[in-house]
Amino acid sequence: MRISFHGADRGVTGSCHLVECGGLRVLVDCGLYQGGREIDEENTAPFGFEPSAIDVVLLTHAHLDHCGRLPLLVKRGFRGEIVCTAPTRELARLVMLDAAHLQEEEARHRARRAERRGHAHEAQPPLYSILDALNVQDAFGRVAQYDQPLQLAPGVRATFVDAGHILGSASVLLELEEGGERRRVLFSGDLGNAGRPLLRDPAPAPQADVVVLETTYGDRLHKPLGPSVDELVEVIGETFRRGGNVVIPTFALERAQELLFFLHQGVAQGRLPHAMQVFLDSPMAISATAIFERYPGCYAPRTAQMFRAGQDPFGLPGLHFTRETAESVAINRVVSGAVIMAGAGMCTGGRVRHHLVHNLPREHCSVVFVGFAAEGTLARRIIDGAREVRIFDEEVAVRAKVHTINGFSGHADQAELLAWHAGARAARTFLVHGDEPAMQAFAQRLQGTRVEMPALGQEFEL
Repeated sequence: MRISFHGADRGVTGSCHLVECGGLRVLVDCGLYQGGREIDEENTAPFGFEPSAIDVVLLTHAHLDHCGRLPLLVKRGFRGEIVCTAPTRELARLVMLDAAHLQEEEARHRARRAERRGHAHEAQPPLYSILDALNVQDAFGRVAQYDQPLQLAPGVRATFVDAGHILGSASVLLELEEGGERRRVLFSGDLGNAGRPLLRDPAPAPQADVVVLETTYGDRLHKPLGPSVDELVEVIGETFRRGGNVVIPTFALERAQELLFFLHQGVAQGRLPHAMQVFLDSPMAISATAIFERYPGCYAPRTAQMFRAGQDPFGLPGLHFTRETAESVAINRVVSGAVIMAGAGMCTGGRVRHHLVHNLPREHCSVVFVGFAAEGTLARRIIDGAREVRIFDEEVAVRAKVHTINGFSGHADQAELLAWHAGARAARTFLVHGDEPAMQAFAQRLQGTRVEMPALGQEFEL
């Protein structure tokens, strides 16, 4: 029995972990690295294992940094089965197709730029195509139900438990048996922040011998949700009074829907203007919202009750869904009084970059970050106080007010991670999916467990 680590090792993106037991090779997640040019090189590099030798992929949830290299895995020879929950299957298809579209678009942009410089031969192809993303769908097999064990092979059983992070997200317990030895290995996936209005809280951790635990916010506590909502409402009001727009780089899954919920509440309570225009300028977020509405059973009791009563928790009087490019471009003519929600959340691609070009230089406007921004991303550079950022090969001045509101995080904070981990009573813990300083701070708080912080490609006996 062995475990090896092939992504999100002393970093926050690219989750990918391999377990071998009794001749079966099980991959837990296969995510995309997100960040700068050196990150692009990591995505194109070999996986560290032979894709054709993988038998099963257990997908914890549909975020790009957990599912985004699956098309590349299939392209390079994987012919096994992908197992996940039903909502994850729907959302992952959406996320991978969107990623493929953006990569093809970026490749065309690079080709045009290389051609202008007379270096057309240097243009790089996309990491994978829309066709590659479509080919992955054939690999999706059994659908996991929460708390119902699935036999993957003799001596290998997997159980998905609700992680409360996004719709369909799960932690995965692997029960392994080989040569008379037994191990229970628990992968946290990404754990949710308890007390959110949309989804149920994460389920308690099942008992395990080994835990592989995310540490995105292992070094800090979140600001409470109530004051965070208040701050968002205040920022919107102040920006409108200055005569500007509010741009919110938005993750399409969960964060977009949660923000619509809070804006809906703000209008209903009279805290935000009824005539406020809200643009959800993300085809993926629009489609994801429709998927969310198909799974009301996954919601927290209050929101589930709204669905049962025929109320739309995401509905707003001034809400515009902008799928078409022409509709997105038209938003640039709106100079004030609008909330513009667009992806990607880390500003690594998507339509939000166009809105930043038009609104960042305007001191009347605000840019509000409500999620994690990895090192090397455009979002992190803006958050860290850059006075100028490069977007679409041009330098853009940062004059808009920049706000970071951490209370909206979909990840568990340090206290929640510690409490969840304690429930597993694990003798051994591998820390992953976190920047190294966060891991180090979290490791110092763990007691009664042997702590490892694996490097990329490192392998351990279980």
